[in-house]
Amino acid sequence: MSLPESQLERLETTVPVDVGDPEAVLGKSPTQLAMGRFRRDKLSMAAFVVVAVYSVGAVLAPVMVKLNVIDPLKLNQNLLDPSLGSIPKAKWGGISLAHPLGIVPGTGTDLLSRLWYGVTFSLTIALAASVLAIVIGTVLGIIGGFTGGWTDSVIGRFVDLTLSFPSTLMLLALSATGVALAAKVLPGSGSDPLPNGFYEVLVLGLFGWPPICRLIRGQVLSIREREFIDAAKLLGASRRRLYFKEILPNLWAPVLVSFTLTMPAYISAEAALSYLGVGIHPPTPTLGNILVDSINYSVADFTYFFFPALLIAVIVVSFNLLGDGLRDALDPKADR
Repeated sequence: MSLPESQLERLETTVPVDVGDPEAVLGKSPTQLAMGRFRRDKLSMAAFVVVAVYSVGAVLAPVMVKLNVIDPLKLNQNLLDPSLGSIPKAKWGGISLAHPLGIVPGTGTDLLSRLWYGVTFSLTIALAASVLAIVIGTVLGIIGGFTGGWTDSVIGRFVDLTLSFPSTLMLLALSATGVALAAKVLPGSGSDPLPNGFYEVLVLGLFGWPPICRLIRGQVLSIREREFIDAAKLLGASRRRLYFKEILPNLWAPVLVSFTLTMPAYISAEAALSYLGVGIHPPTPTLGNILVDSINYSVADFTYFFFPALLIAVIVVSFNLLGDGLRDALDPKADR
């Protein structure tokens, strides 16, 4: 029996596929599809590059300090004008080849060195607090969503109780006690940054996990009804295996998106805590305490205020754009 002419025309115009080429016949995994969607998003890719540059800079900053490439504590009093309130003698905050972003009023330290080294402390605090919040929220979300019953009810009420606490007020009220306890618990923590930073991480992490817990619980409620969970139960899988071998690998997408959206929130929170006097204190630089100190010179030396504010804004916006891009790439059904 001969084929109709229309079908013959379609067969003739069909582009032949070289079956010898593996790329032509192999499909793509969900991860490859998601990465392809992410790479096509130019704005998210630009944000990823910015985040990568800041992260690499934060890792290299301690090395650069040890090699004396940058020195955030070196005083340059000769570049300041005492008659004008110890602001830089030169225009634009003392910007020069030796000090590309100028110098800090009052001390004469190099602003670029302090910002570069401050990124390390700020990102470390935000990273540690984000990891702590995500670990607590993910574990409790999996247990509550999968187990259900009274266990889910107890975890739900614990979430409500945590959200009801005024976290900022509690942080301020317990700051002296918390930092003192951290200094006693941490070995060799005679320096100021370690106990203060540890206290910030604990407070941000312990008050930041409830939204993540609710998100993970909602995902688990859907996953636990799937066939592979029933198959694992029939094979005699333990609760631990069900939690961490069957369910957790299917939650990496919301966990990754939560991480990229939590990081900028904690970077901003570190700056806010420094303004309230709870964070790491000078001379150890963080983005928060540099910005807080620059407020005093916002009129006399605007560049000192402008560069820290711009740096924090760029980091926060980049992390938010990266999180939005990952969310769109990992969820193809979302509105793009």
